[in-house]
Amino acid sequence: MKVDKNAALKIVNPALAILMLNQPFSAFLSEVTDWDLFEGLHVLGGVLLLMAAAAHLMLNWTWVELNLLKRGNKP
Repeated sequence: MKVDKNAALKIVNPALAILMLNQPFSAFLSEVTDWDLFEGLHVLGGVLLLMAAAAHLMLNWTWVELNLLKRGNKP
């Protein structure tokens, strides 16, 4: 089954943005919340952030190869 990259990125990119915003906000709230809520928001959010970043990188790997991993054609 082939996944449409644009459709997948429409899901991954907003999730990535939300998870990135979650990290500092959950850290700021750690002083006023209990440990279980902090752990759920920050630690689990961090794991999900890494997974979303990996998915984003895999979906955009062609762009990475073309623009960042050029070989021999250094300006």
